[in-house]
Amino acid sequence: MSLISAKPALLVLIDGTSYRGWSFGAPGTVLGEVVFNTGMTGYQEVLTDPSYCGQIVTFTYPELGNTGVNPEDEESQRPQVRGAIARNICTRPSNWRSTQSLPDYLKEHNIPGIYGIDTRALTRKLRTVGAMNGGISTEILDPAELLSLVEQAPNMDGLNLVKEVTTPESYEWSESTDTVWEFSPSLESKDSPTPPPRYTVVAIDFGVKRNILRRLASYGCRVIVVPASTPAAEILKYNPDGIFLSNGPGDPAAVSEGISTTQELLKSNKPVFGICMGHQILGLSLGAKTFKLKFGHRGLNQPAGLEKRQVEITSQNHGFALDPDSLAEDVEITHLNLNDRTVAGLKHKTLPLFSVQYHPEASPGPHDADYLFEQFVKEMEKGK
Repeated sequence: MSLISAKPALLVLIDGTSYRGWSFGAPGTVLGEVVFNTGMTGYQEVLTDPSYCGQIVTFTYPELGNTGVNPEDEESQRPQVRGAIARNICTRPSNWRSTQSLPDYLKEHNIPGIYGIDTRALTRKLRTVGAMNGGISTEILDPAELLSLVEQAPNMDGLNLVKEVTTPESYEWSESTDTVWEFSPSLESKDSPTPPPRYTVVAIDFGVKRNILRRLASYGCRVIVVPASTPAAEILKYNPDGIFLSNGPGDPAAVSEGISTTQELLKSNKPVFGICMGHQILGLSLGAKTFKLKFGHRGLNQPAGLEKRQVEITSQNHGFALDPDSLAEDVEITHLNLNDRTVAGLKHKTLPLFSVQYHPEASPGPHDADYLFEQFVKEMEKGK
């Protein structure tokens, strides 16, 4: 991007640290929790992941926008981040799938970004001090003035953001993973079409990603997506073979309605599978507690597993985790994040309930954990 035409922008953190750079995307002022993502690819998936609602994302990879954007790679209908931070921006993408440049895409959706700052220094600060509130502005270029706004922004602790991203009404999802991108050994044959739906799954939408729904459909599920506020009785009217608890943004402990609904659904003894916030909601509904991580896990190469067992390289995006000491005796830890030993997966010892604190749909990311969808299907088959 030519600095001749670039407009100045300012980033201020709540501790008073400020960074001056240049604007890309839309003009304006945004506030949110500043976090970092270490992925080398998949910036469009990150930007459109509802789990990032309320956050300003720092990308550690030094250049953003090389491959542009395209409708197929969106995880939701629009970018969900409050803002984006990059070292350098490419305005002329080079990729056969690209339909638009990244700056134009963010401008279209009114998402401000700042580039030209030392993202390595910023990331080191966030890792040392912790994720914190901040603000980006092209209108307020005085650090003290912008800081006064940042200080008024709500903290992520205790913040329920699910209501901002959940679907307003129920709908049915039938699109499976395109055969060009299919990676499961049991499904990858192009001569074998997607099996007709054999199982009905109700997905409670706390901020679900489209590729999760595609994976469920690929494994033969009829997926009914319902708002996070849907009562358990209404969910059970669909006579589901299984319940899926989706990912989502904010503090899981603040999603009291989702926790109480899940507690009611557990009485049905139907298989339940949770991902990220769904993992936390399941844990909370079983009596566990959550806590906020210092800087969270956001990247494509997080190792998860248990000692002396196979390790999965996983895609992760969360700022909260389950307290292992609060788990009941009938709940077993199946995975740990091997970087910091936090709980990354659990299952009930007698009921068909399990969840993981990462994204097995693998977009972006590796495919190590896709077997979890098959595991969910097997649990539903037992129920039939």
